[in-house]
Amino acid sequence: MKIELTRIDDAYNFKSTSEEGHAVLADGSVGIGGGNKAMRPMEMVLAAMASCSSIDVVMILKKQRQQLDDIKVTVTGNRATDQVPAVFTDIHIHFKLFGTIKPKKAEQAVTGSMEKYCSVSKMLEPTVKITHSHEIINS
Repeated sequence: MKIELTRIDDAYNFKSTSEEGHAVLADGSVGIGGGNKAMRPMEMVLAAMASCSSIDVVMILKKQRQQLDDIKVTVTGNRATDQVPAVFTDIHIHFKLFGTIKPKKAEQAVTGSMEKYCSVSKMLEPTVKITHSHEIINS
């Protein structure tokens, strides 16, 4: 796995491109001289956790033959305020599962992702308190 980063402007706006040609943009906040034109790196960490765990949840529910019509995820993170670097101290991820899904199957999918399969959350787990919740919205 390899990422190539290029600078877009004379401040903090960057483009990272994967070997497959997929790209994401990053920028710094206005407070440090950035243009606020894209997500900041720490926001991307939360986005990576949301997408990684969502892939797991969708895959698990599909294997369980549950009818998942949609999924929406909210991730909130708190960062240390008294240190540099200002790392995440705790993260909470909440899954909204839309469809006809048995509660036990939803619990298994979410817990399985967060406690066993999601590479991003497992990487963060040694230093960040990670909690999770979910709800089923029948559609």
